[in-house]
Amino acid sequence: MKLLKWISVADRFTKVYLDNQFAPLGINSSQHMYLLKICENPGILQDSLLESFYVHPSNVVRTVLALEKKGFLTRTLYEKDKRTCRLYPTEKALAIAGQVQEICDRTESMLMEEIGEEEQKIFADVLIRAGKQITGKLEVERKGDEFDE
Repeated sequence: MKLLKWISVADRFTKVYLDNQFAPLGINSSQHMYLLKICENPGILQDSLLESFYVHPSNVVRTVLALEKKGFLTRTLYEKDKRTCRLYPTEKALAIAGQVQEICDRTESMLMEEIGEEEQKIFADVLIRAGKQITGKLEVERKGDEFDE
């Protein structure tokens, strides 16, 4: 089966396409999900992004710092736990959030344009289940890992 090959190809080329689309807005394909999540949830805890995106803590820190440096978000210490922060979108982030979502929607449509509506639903369901399966398996393995930064 060539499934892994085509998942990889789709991932790489989608990121290249998104990087080109997002470049005029000042973000990239690694940052758009964070920007949208923070705009949708002002004051979200930085640590909660770990569960949202299934990434290593250092990736969250790096992306949050990059978005802050570019003026897309502000951080405030979380009063109950000084090891994490609350994240707030700036006006700059809110001003582009709609465009970012439109680019995401267009990209998804482009990826699915040769696939019928019923097949799209099945594909999305299967992909989500496969993603949950692998993240569940790795979560078991990660419990023994040290994720210190």
